[in-house]
Amino acid sequence: MSRHLRIRTERELPSCLWQWILLSRRAEFCRRADSSEGKREKVMESTGEAYPKDMKKLSDTPTASALRWSLLGRFISSRKPVLEAENDLNKVSRRPGGRFNVIQCSPVLEEATTANPEEQTQNRREVVARYTLPSDPNVVLTLRQRKDSGIDLSDFINSQKYDIDSTGLVCMWPAEEIMTYYCISRPELFRNKRVIELGSGYGLAGLAIAACSEASEVLLTDGNPHVVEYIQKNITANNELFGDTKVRTCTLHWSRHQAAMPGLNFDVVIAADCTFFKDFHLDLAYSIKSLLGTADGCQAILFNPRRGHSLDRFVRAAQSVELDVEIQEHYDSRIWNLHEGFVRNEPGSEWPNYDEDHCYPLLLSITHQQLRSATRALDD
Repeated sequence: MSRHLRIRTERELPSCLWQWILLSRRAEFCRRADSSEGKREKVMESTGEAYPKDMKKLSDTPTASALRWSLLGRFISSRKPVLEAENDLNKVSRRPGGRFNVIQCSPVLEEATTANPEEQTQNRREVVARYTLPSDPNVVLTLRQRKDSGIDLSDFINSQKYDIDSTGLVCMWPAEEIMTYYCISRPELFRNKRVIELGSGYGLAGLAIAACSEASEVLLTDGNPHVVEYIQKNITANNELFGDTKVRTCTLHWSRHQAAMPGLNFDVVIAADCTFFKDFHLDLAYSIKSLLGTADGCQAILFNPRRGHSLDRFVRAAQSVELDVEIQEHYDSRIWNLHEGFVRNEPGSEWPNYDEDHCYPLLLSITHQQLRSATRALDD
């Protein structure tokens, strides 16, 4: 990219578009839907089948994929604002518009402390938030993270350059909030255990476990080095809450070709909303297999929405590397009641674009196949 184009696009493309670009890889369900619609249209044309009266011919309505490319092209090729951008963005983005609110969050107002223009720009992109943990209201985590409008062109460039996922910078995803609530409500699962979190984002779940469960060690990982920088800042900011628990972070890339951390095993592996990229399913499954210990009680705990067929495909990938997967839909009464309220759009339960397929995380419990088989044999 030339310097002229880089400066021009940085100035003219709004931050919401960069959020959309980074999130577009999450939207494989749209590409599958586009493909299915195209096949259906061809069949109807070849057979002479009439289109339903209440439905436009599919080719008359732009697909989600077409909207993405059209939106990007209009922004890059024109210096004038595009008024319909927000409407098109709403059609192609599945970024959640709500929260379960089981972890209370409030912003921290900061005074400017630097005269450096670059640091001032960085500070304008960030917010410090306090998360009050329901298991102990006296435990309050302070996390530095990006504002919803804090994604910019440099994040997209780094994502493309290093083939990494930058969606951890976008927001705190619902699955992360639910996983945090679930884990701190069950501290016995982590007490005296070695825990690793994959795709940690800003680290809410891992840091909450370190603060509430008396785990022996918590390692927070992410494939994006910029995200890991945020995690390290958040570890430092909350260090006094961790007691004797050893907390650290590092960059970790999932791979099917080599062990994630040769010689290192963990009692518990956790991850939230990490199964949406189908190209990474096998890499994630292999990484879980190599990191997860084989002792009795070792398990991986994942929270993920179905996202079309994405979750089912990951389950098949995990089974192909000799991992056992159990899926639970109703795993916590409070979360389930909130979910049903959102689905029915009950008063006081407003979540405008709530979609069960993309917003409600299912619980996956993963173990080595031989371990679960041995446990079942003992039970019998």
